[in-house]
Amino acid sequence: MSDLGKIDRQFFESRIAPNLGAERDDVVLGPSHGVDFGVIDVGERALVTATDPVSILPALGLERAARFALDLILADVAVSAIPPSHLSICFTLPETMSDEAFGTVWETIHEECADLGVAVVTGHTARYSDPSHPWIGAATAMGVGDHAAIVRPDGARAGDRLLLTTGPAVESVGLLSTLFPEELELPDAVIADAQERLEEVHCVRDALTAAAAGPVRAMHDVTEGGLAGALNEMATGAGARFEIDRAAVPIRPGVAEVCEHLEIDPWAATSCGSLVIAVDPGGVDVVREALEERGTVVADIGRVETSSDGDEGGVLADGERLEHPRVDPSWDAYAKLADRRT
Repeated sequence: MSDLGKIDRQFFESRIAPNLGAERDDVVLGPSHGVDFGVIDVGERALVTATDPVSILPALGLERAARFALDLILADVAVSAIPPSHLSICFTLPETMSDEAFGTVWETIHEECADLGVAVVTGHTARYSDPSHPWIGAATAMGVGDHAAIVRPDGARAGDRLLLTTGPAVESVGLLSTLFPEELELPDAVIADAQERLEEVHCVRDALTAAAAGPVRAMHDVTEGGLAGALNEMATGAGARFEIDRAAVPIRPGVAEVCEHLEIDPWAATSCGSLVIAVDPGGVDVVREALEERGTVVADIGRVETSSDGDEGGVLADGERLEHPRVDPSWDAYAKLADRRT
C-alpha cells in the first residue's frame, strides 16, 4: 500500500474484493478497482450509488468549500450517466467549527442539491474531539435510472474517440496555490491564474451534459493518480489500448508553472473537475459542442484501439507507454508546502 491516498490495486484485489459480505442477486455491480460506483437492481430499475469522504477546506471560503465538496461526492454517480437524485450525509465536525460556520456549509449544500434535483434523505451530524479539517465526514450519493442507460468507466470500445474536459492537475494547482500562495514563491500573475483553476473543479453537470448529448461509451473523473491514472484504469478495464496525443491535452493557465515549481508531473496529480470521456466517433462533435456551450474546455486527445494478443490493455502517449503513477504527487507537495509555512 502507498502511504497516502487510495489503497493500491494489489491490496484491493487480495484483501477487499474477496471479502464483500453477503452475496446478493440484486447487486449488479459491486466494488471494482477503477469503478467508483456500485449498482443495485431495484424492481428492474438501477440504483447507482457511491460513497466518498466529505472534505471542507475553510481557507477556500465556506461556500466555495461546500460546493467543491458536494461536487466530488456527486461526481461518482454522475459519471454513470444516471443523474444523482438522493444524498445521505454524515458530518463528524471538529469542536472548533461554530454553528454559524456549519450553517453556511449546510445551506450551501442544500442550495446546490436543490438546483441539481438532489434530495437529502438521511444523515448524522455531531461534534467530536478528534476530527479536524478537511476530513469531517462521509456521504453516499444515489441515482435511479434504467440499467441500459448506465455508462461504465470500463466501457470504451475500439474506434471510440477520447475527449478530455478541463485538463490535468487543475484541482491540485488550484488548491495548492490558494492554500499556500506565499510559500510557492511565484509571480503574482501566475498565482492568480493558478487560483482561478478552482472555478473549474466541478464536473457533475459536465458529465450529465455529455451523457445526454451523444453516444458516450465510458466516463471517468480524473481523481487520485491524475490523468495518467484515469486513462490506465479505463484502458485496463476495457481490455483496450488508448493512444494519446500529448500535444492535444489542454494545459490550463498556471498549471505548468506551479507543477514545474513543485517538481510534480501534472499528468499524475489529482484533477477533480476533469473527465475522460470515450465517445462513438459519430457523436464526438455533438458532445464537444454541448460541453463548450457550458463554457467547458474540451479536447479530442486520442482514440481507443484493440489491444494486441496477451495485452490486458494500456496507454500509449505519443507511442510511449504511460504507466499508472500509483502514488499521487500532490499529497507530498501539500506536505512540503505545509512544512514551509511552519
